[in-house]
Amino acid sequence: MNAARTEKIGDGKVWMINLETVIRVRTGERETEAI
Repeated sequence: MNAARTEKIGDGKVWMINLETVIRVRTGERETEAI
């Protein structure tokens, strides 16, 4: 985070959310295999 922060307008936001399921659409892989 510190390397990306300039403390100027435009730094943006980072959204962190809990995911219940991850699916890679192209291959159909699920959970940790999809990451």
